[in-house]
Amino acid sequence: MLLFIVAALVIIIIPGPDQALITRQSLVRGKGSGFMTTVGGASGLTIHATAASLGLTALLVASPVAFSALKIVGAVYLVWMGVQTVRTARRAATNQPTGEPTDRKPLRCLRKGFLTNALNPKLAVFFLTFLPQFLPTHGPVLTKALMYCGIFAALYLTWFSLYVFTVDRIGSVLRRPKVRSGIEYSTGVLLLGFGLDLAIQGIP
Repeated sequence: MLLFIVAALVIIIIPGPDQALITRQSLVRGKGSGFMTTVGGASGLTIHATAASLGLTALLVASPVAFSALKIVGAVYLVWMGVQTVRTARRAATNQPTGEPTDRKPLRCLRKGFLTNALNPKLAVFFLTFLPQFLPTHGPVLTKALMYCGIFAALYLTWFSLYVFTVDRIGSVLRRPKVRSGIEYSTGVLLLGFGLDLAIQGIP
């Protein structure tokens, strides 16, 4: 159990598109939006974790057409978010209206976090290869797998909730126009990079 927790934390901490999005949402829309994006991200990865537990991920990876379709949709979504973020940063840098909705609707943030992880086929492959290493060779394998999925989601929520809180605490510095614009640019470029990397990678 301890080994799984340590390994899961290392994987969660590694920067990815979800961290870039959560950072951006926390700075632009506040702590509440950051938390809701985190909940959405946890829900998205839980889809892949549960699918891996039930053996559905293996079927997805075994189907080149299905896997490619998911990969393309995920790549397009990340690139689209990256472009939108860069455009917002450019408008903010020139003091122009950003064109973004100013509301902080929880469902909007929840949806962004959910789609970022749910449409990421790398997570499907990750859980397919990572989770079985900690499962017993006999006994209630499914129960154990689902338990590990719950632990992974709980660790994800805990880590990123602390992360959002930290970002909010130093938000007065990070929200300065020049600093915020730079973070927006960086986030947009990261999301574009993640999307393009996902698009050009071959099927496992």
